[in-house]
Amino acid sequence: MDLRGGFTSRIGFILAAAGSAVGLGNIWKFPYETGQNGGAAFLLIYLALTFLLCYPVMVGEIAIGRKAGLDAYGSYQKLGGKKWGYLGLYGIICGIMILSFYNVVAGWAFGYFIEISFSDLLEEENYGAFFGRYVVDFWDNLIFSLCFMLITAFIVIKGVQKGIERASKIMMPTLFIILIALIIYSLTLPSAMAGVQFYLLPDFSEITIETLYSAMGQAFFSLSLGMGALITYGSYVDKNQNVLRSAATITALDIAVAFLAGLLIFPLVFSQGQKPDEGPALVFIVLPGIFQAMGPVLGKLVGGGFFLLLCFAALTSTISLLEVPVAYFVDQKKIPRKTSVWALATLVFILGLPSMLSQGAVKMFSSLPFYNGKSALDFVSEVFSDISLPLGGCLMTYFIATRWGTKNMSEELAHGNPLYKGSFYERYINFTIRYICPVLLGIFSIMIIIDKFIGFDKLGLK
Repeated sequence: MDLRGGFTSRIGFILAAAGSAVGLGNIWKFPYETGQNGGAAFLLIYLALTFLLCYPVMVGEIAIGRKAGLDAYGSYQKLGGKKWGYLGLYGIICGIMILSFYNVVAGWAFGYFIEISFSDLLEEENYGAFFGRYVVDFWDNLIFSLCFMLITAFIVIKGVQKGIERASKIMMPTLFIILIALIIYSLTLPSAMAGVQFYLLPDFSEITIETLYSAMGQAFFSLSLGMGALITYGSYVDKNQNVLRSAATITALDIAVAFLAGLLIFPLVFSQGQKPDEGPALVFIVLPGIFQAMGPVLGKLVGGGFFLLLCFAALTSTISLLEVPVAYFVDQKKIPRKTSVWALATLVFILGLPSMLSQGAVKMFSSLPFYNGKSALDFVSEVFSDISLPLGGCLMTYFIATRWGTKNMSEELAHGNPLYKGSFYERYINFTIRYICPVLLGIFSIMIIIDKFIGFDKLGLK
């Protein structure tokens, strides 16, 4: 019996992998990171780093997975030897921890969709106060996060073809339709062009050291790199597919969604005279007020549509995040998919409880003394996404450069692309993975660790 399955078509793989990349990182995190880091200047750096560093990393991850035909742990072990399997475990652990806090934020989005569409949220007078009360309410968060995890688990249980691929074929086009419809509306609002200018006209004086590594962390987070997700998805891809073309399409779709999310949110924000630098709570505090100003009927329609969009985006990513450890237990431990899914979904949900309780519900989790008084959610999100993902990408490229070899990678990439060998693309990918990515990603990782745990200001570098 084939426990693994695989994608039935190129479009199925692209939509599933793009779904892995497209998520809260694009529609929730990218706009607030852009708003906090100067707007268009951050956007340009994000785009440059995506093409320079992230695209070659994505190609490398898919190539490793397809060559080995196994989960992240099994792939590294098969191609590099037993000790390299721990690099795969590193990615699997990162994915589990990211999913633990990701599911909490996804629960917020699901809750807001319910509250706007079927309740009286848009009648609130102070959305900052409402959000503060909402994230402290343990039972509401528990129920909505649990619902989201159950939906994720049911899809992953169905397997690659009937679950992940089929769901992605429905959700990804729907996501784009909702997003474009909302953008068209947002651009018709008064002062919308001020938001467009903030977003598209760069002010390079806004660029700092933090801008650079924030853009790097955002690129890796939004593309699901450095944690084995695309190694796992790559293992389900047949040899006839052109990996470079597929990776380019996935990257382009991810960038498109992030770009369009900014094009939606900043006109909305500026149309109401709001500030774009509200941080992580931007979509939960600023946007409901904007939806309220649209009137009771249109506000419910547009606001409900936006948070439904956010739920779809989150779900495409939670599926891939759960599939990574599930694939490990199916491949390495020979545990049935259904059992693996329920066990891991339960574990992830439990691990997410500190993040769920860290927004004021429990003081111990709301202010961690060893992490500069930040919350447990901040700790998990920053350590396991901002730090661990670029570091994972650095180690992956080091693995290819020193162990598996760019020659072997080229042989794998030539399957489905007979013109690859000897081409400019081969030289570019090999040079980038061998020299550029390990060095730059290593430097970025060190910078992020220093800032998060020590602070550039204390070192006089800010």
